[in-house]
Amino acid sequence: VQLQASGGGLVQAGDSLRLACVASGRTFSYFATGWFRQAPGKEREFVAAIRRSGSSTYYSDSVKGRFTISRDDAKNTVYLQMNSLKSEDTAVYYCAATPILRSSGYYYPKEYEYWGQGTQVTVSS
Repeated sequence: VQLQASGGGLVQAGDSLRLACVASGRTFSYFATGWFRQAPGKEREFVAAIRRSGSSTYYSDSVKGRFTISRDDAKNTVYLQMNSLKSEDTAVYYCAATPILRSSGYYYPKEYEYWGQGTQVTVSS
């Protein structure tokens, strides 16, 4: 499956953005999907994940209550709605997908088989 992330940009603290990840090449509904981010000089970190059919969602503590992950399988798209953005949210955001997501594995980049190219989110304070 090929993934294309979009929706990043430059915003001010407190603003909102919605990222989108469009999948192609395989039946998207078969895949669990996650969002990760990587700031300069830091390791890639987990942001949010959603299982097939949206049965379960997961969030990092740093974004819980501010970000919402959702999916529209009819559009082969997963969204990340980001509200109340902070300067520390500045990073390149990546979407990733996997056909099998272990209950303890959603947090780890290595659990995801497919990756998109990333979209830059910059939050100015």
